Amino acid sequence: MAGNSQRRGAKRNPGSKKGQTVGSGGQRRRGLEGKGPTPKAAERPSHPAHRRARSAAKRSGTGSQRKGNRAAARSRGEGGPEWVAGRNPVVEALRAGVPATALYVAERIDGDDRVRESLKLASAAAIPLMEASRTELDRLASGAPHQGLVLQVPPYDYAHPDDLLAAAAETESPVLLVALDGVTDPRNLGAVIRSAAAFGAHGVVLPSRRAAGLTATAWKTSAGAAARVPVARATNLTRALEAYQKAGCTVVGLDGESDTDLADVELLSDGVVLVVGSEGKGLSRLVRETCDVVAGIPIGSAAESLNASVAAGIALHEVARARRS
Repeated sequence: MAGNSQRRGAKRNPGSKKGQTVGSGGQRRRGLEGKGPTPKAAERPSHPAHRRARSAAKRSGTGSQRKGNRAAARSRGEGGPEWVAGRNPVVEALRAGVPATALYVAERIDGDDRVRESLKLASAAAIPLMEASRTELDRLASGAPHQGLVLQVPPYDYAHPDDLLAAAAETESPVLLVALDGVTDPRNLGAVIRSAAAFGAHGVVLPSRRAAGLTATAWKTSAGAAARVPVARATNLTRALEAYQKAGCTVVGLDGESDTDLADVELLSDGVVLVVGSEGKGLSRLVRETCDVVAGIPIGSAAESLNASVAAGIALHEVARARRS
């Protein structure tokens, strides 16, 4: 037999024996275990489909940019709830009447005046109190320091621009609206809403893109006025302004470099839409061309321009003064 033969060269080669061998470490057994479903071709780095998908993502500006857009959307309160973290921010939001759906409190939290006041305000507003672990609070706050308190604020329910005209029609006063062209600071938005409520405006209009949304920060700055003044979002701000013009409103753009004084503008006692530009660039070209009048607020030479919310407040006061006279 070949195995017992004494002829030279008839020996069995090492490792040719079938079955387990000493020192295999179970490699053959692990090799037989399942590895889960096969990933899609576009998800395998070595596959041509993955390289094509990656190239297409770079060309269309997706990938990491899209992730950044999603993060920015979450910070503006779009597409999901917003989370207010920290004892001071939470108690300030509750004082301002920010609509919230839940207050998450850490287990065995060390209570102080802010914690006790937060719990009292939440209970008075019928906001559910949820006990959560520190790990869960870290996840909700996305790593931000929460100090054991996280407040959940739902996304704001924006009105349609036409709804503001319908709301004005129910009152006896002429239409008065404020449109913000690219204002990205939510504190400016909250201050504009507060001024709009003070001077009897019927609503505020925002563009859908490249503008601040009604987040918890804007709610706090408005000092509760956001609950009384409707805020609408327009997919195309220029078209919304044109629709207001067809409804009989005069669209007045604010520009510090204009030679026309806002106080000299006629028809302020009629339907008016005040347009305030962004903090840095002012009115965009298309919006400026759509305005019936572009006027400014005279200021001293010591300052280059006014803050967007301050300019809106002064303009609203000027409209209110013209209507009283």
